[in-house]
Amino acid sequence: MPHESALKRFRVFDSHFHVIDRRFPLVPNDGYLPPDFSCADYLARTGGLNLAGGAVVSGSFQALDQTYLEDALHCLGPSFVGVTQLPAQVSDAEIVRLDRLGVRAVRFNIRRGGSESVAHLESFALRVHGLAGWHVELYVDARELPALRETLLRLPAVSIDHLGLSRDGLPDLLKLVERGVRVKATGFGRVDFDVATALRDICSANPDALMFGTDLPSTRAPRPYSDDDLLLVIDTLGEKLAAKVLCDNAVAFYRPGRSG
Repeated sequence: MPHESALKRFRVFDSHFHVIDRRFPLVPNDGYLPPDFSCADYLARTGGLNLAGGAVVSGSFQALDQTYLEDALHCLGPSFVGVTQLPAQVSDAEIVRLDRLGVRAVRFNIRRGGSESVAHLESFALRVHGLAGWHVELYVDARELPALRETLLRLPAVSIDHLGLSRDGLPDLLKLVERGVRVKATGFGRVDFDVATALRDICSANPDALMFGTDLPSTRAPRPYSDDDLLLVIDTLGEKLAAKVLCDNAVAFYRPGRSG
């Protein structure tokens, strides 16, 4: 199958990418600020994909700012959703307002910071799910999962970024996948293991768990996203599973479309 036709053949819900726009507040993280990557930049870069929508994810450098995300969701339209970072003391009214704008999850950035403390993970996760049906997303090295396991198993909906990042943590990640935790097939250039093997193992544990994303613009990644990463998913999993991983699983989890 030629490269271009393979990319267009499968619908893609991009479960993880960033929009970086200096019109809105940015906070250096360990002295790092990423280059701009606007909505227009994102759409141009993904123009070769059969894009069904996606999830704009708040990074450490955006901290608790919502203004960039509101603008991005307005620009991208109702097939896109937001993953934000919020303080635990945020009001119920603000959560409901953000849900109506298309926000669907709260991110806990354990690896880089910029988000609420993991000490609030359980209470906050239960609160946002009860109010708006949101899940929580964790940017965490899977080697840290044993300390979080019992908490995560009490939560109604959880996803973990970038395949959990580390080889040593994969067995613990797979145990959580068997219990319903979702995993983003993102950041292939960030991990220290064979991606194809991990994709197969996660799908074997739970075929509904894995959700593909580009991780664009791949800030600080040793290797940025390439369309070959998407082709790897197709080649590794075959058409039926690839269709779930590239689109269906994430659409079911993120519920794109505005609530009000």
